[in-house]
Amino acid sequence: MKQVIFAEFGGPEVLELVAAEEPHAGPGQVRIAVRAAGVNAVDWRIREGQILGGHAIALPSGVGLDAAGVVDEIGAGVDGIALGDHVFGVGSGTYAEFAVLSAWARMPEGLAFEEAAGYPSVVETALRVLDEVGVRPGQTLLVSGASGGVGSAVLQIARDRGIAVIAVGGAANQDYLRGLGAAATTYGDGWVERVREFGRVDAALDLAGSGVLRELADLVGDRRRVLTIADPNAAEFGVRFSGVAGSVPDALAAAVDLIRRGKLHIPVERTYTLAEAANAHIDSRAGHTRGRRVIVT
Repeated sequence: MKQVIFAEFGGPEVLELVAAEEPHAGPGQVRIAVRAAGVNAVDWRIREGQILGGHAIALPSGVGLDAAGVVDEIGAGVDGIALGDHVFGVGSGTYAEFAVLSAWARMPEGLAFEEAAGYPSVVETALRVLDEVGVRPGQTLLVSGASGGVGSAVLQIARDRGIAVIAVGGAANQDYLRGLGAAATTYGDGWVERVREFGRVDAALDLAGSGVLRELADLVGDRRRVLTIADPNAAEFGVRFSGVAGSVPDALAAAVDLIRRGKLHIPVERTYTLAEAANAHIDSRAGHTRGRRVIVT
């Protein structure tokens, strides 16, 4: 099969498209013929060799965690799934024509593979950070870096929970953020004052790592109610860093429920081929995404 790998840590140029042995489903796993794989920041962070707890790897390594596709092999002990089922979930080495998933769910009817591949990790992250920051119905959440995949999920899940959101994002994404139900403003001079004009802020999330932790803490007034998934300097500002995944099966079930109820839709901004994986990483690292980037096979 064709698979994207890297044999050394480094920039996007270390990614290679190679002929590789097909993986096979072990106990408690399924294998899928991959139709699409989600591009996540953790993918290029691992490729760069950043220290990420729970992601120790041996080289050469495949790339990618999220995927959607067609079940074509079922491991021992797996019930409730059949060959040919359309699923989305989390595994390893998903930038490939075949991948093994350790957690999955059937795709809701009418959901395209490209869109489905963008949900698993971002929904898990969104659910986790909303719970960890402790924001409750009737309160107001400030989100920095709100237009990407995780931000898109956070805004919609918060809205479904009755949480008001103030979203900070790029100028080109203001209408998009308002369309997700948030009060929106841009970065740049005076952004803190513009946020204050919206009123009280009960908690804040930094999803982009843009160096705004001090300002978020000042806006909230309680550093314990500020959380980042992207700024390694969190401890310096007395705020929390969240990087350890919670229950992926629970997140997938929640995603299915939200999608079926029409409460969650994350658009695919751009698709790439396996041969364009390096470009996907360059674009993902640059940020300013509206929704998701996905690799299609």
